[in-house]
Amino acid sequence: MSTVLTTPSVRRLRALARAELSLLGRNRGVVVTALLVPLLLPFSVRPALDHVDLEKQGISVGAAMLTAGIGFSFLFAVYSALVNAYVARREELVLKRLRTGELTDTEILTGTALPTLTLGFAQALVLCAACVALLGAGAPKAPYLSLLGLVAGLVLSAALAALTATVTRTVESGQVTALPVVFGSMIGSGIMVPTEVMPEPLASVCELLPLSPAIRLVRGGWTGQLSAYEALGALATALAWTVVAVVAVRRWFRWEPRR
Repeated sequence: MSTVLTTPSVRRLRALARAELSLLGRNRGVVVTALLVPLLLPFSVRPALDHVDLEKQGISVGAAMLTAGIGFSFLFAVYSALVNAYVARREELVLKRLRTGELTDTEILTGTALPTLTLGFAQALVLCAACVALLGAGAPKAPYLSLLGLVAGLVLSAALAALTATVTRTVESGQVTALPVVFGSMIGSGIMVPTEVMPEPLASVCELLPLSPAIRLVRGGWTGQLSAYEALGALATALAWTVVAVVAVRRWFRWEPRR
């Protein structure tokens, strides 16, 4: 294990992650948005949940708000923050300079994302503990599914952020280019309203959105209402979206500013 942790690739990733963490800490606006928005926004969905028959689907209010909080972490603590990070580093020529060294393209993108992914993971754990203690979410029935959903959501959020950065010219315009994924996921991926309570034709379409499988796995692991077939389907969909995003990033990601 110690040998693995001291390989040149791991050392380079750790050094880049430390540098990125330092840069992230200097951007107070991004830090505040990443830390506070996912913690506060779940309370905004409570009025909508009061008009939905959650009990019929075996979903408690606590579990629904927990899933909403984790979904908002995907969108704001990871996705939106990383779009800004990738674009800012590109426009400042940081990515171009990094490519002239020993780091590979994959290491550069991964190292840049590591602090944000760690923040998103830690925030999700805090949300889980808070919802169990304060909202009666209860213990997860299948914690391994929730963990798989959490990991899938974090990885896909980072990949989508890199893909969005390819069409984003400036940090300021990143607030606009990220909106389709943010609003589409909030409304259709089961973050604000569980897809289980949607009309079946609409739910079938929404379940194909990028973050829907991760959200479904997190909630299904908590409620125990997800069959093995449904879990495998969600995992396959999440994997397919991840592969598509990674291939697209490898082909179209821009390492230098557009002039």
